[in-house]
Amino acid sequence: MKSEFKQIVTIILSVFLLSCNSDENTPAPVTTTPPVTNPPVTPNPPIATSINYLALGDSYTIGQSVCATCRFPEQLKTSLTAMYSSTISLKIIATTGWTTADLLSAIESQKPESNYDLVTLLIGVNNQYQHKNFSLYEKQFPELVNKAIMLAKGDKKNVVVISIPDYAYTPYGKSLAGDQSNKISAEITQYNNFAENYCNNNQIAFVSITEITREGLNNPSLVASDGLHPSENAYKMFVDKMMPKIRTALQN
Repeated sequence: MKSEFKQIVTIILSVFLLSCNSDENTPAPVTTTPPVTNPPVTPNPPIATSINYLALGDSYTIGQSVCATCRFPEQLKTSLTAMYSSTISLKIIATTGWTTADLLSAIESQKPESNYDLVTLLIGVNNQYQHKNFSLYEKQFPELVNKAIMLAKGDKKNVVVISIPDYAYTPYGKSLAGDQSNKISAEITQYNNFAENYCNNNQIAFVSITEITREGLNNPSLVASDGLHPSENAYKMFVDKMMPKIRTALQN
């Protein structure tokens, strides 16, 4: 019995020692923390060091009732200069009260060169305000877009069309006899829908800023001192909304 007992004890001790050796020889798992990497900073893609910019339109482009540097083409010029350190040359063909016919006539008489890197077009409110037949806009808006393309070195990627603001949401618009706000807004929407559909069908950049102007009664800071036209603050919001399409145009 003693011999058998010794054998059992020997076996148990051997198993225990083997188990201890196995644990000692097994390396402890190593936990590694992946390095923290910051996303790369993508700089603004370069544009030409010298940009020729032509702004076509009416009172909303010339900046009726705001300072000369407050209108959106000037604010856009300032933003582009700060963003790219490029030299921006700006020409404006626009006058308060112009319809599509007036703008076409002005382009014809002024004969600007076809060397513009960027052309913006905002036109149509006076067609609506002067109760011109909508068919006139349907005919002349495409003509103006084609003129803009021609002036933009024949490249439609350099043209950006801007929607018509809605003056129904201004003190002046609300004061019109009979409260014509709904009618004005419906007609402005008709003009903008036509312009946007035309631009989309012809791969022309279109930027809608109309909703900004529809905050004019809730936010008086968006309306100029005349109670009708956009303010400097509104034009800044226009530029912010336009900038992605503007950058794309210039980078192409």
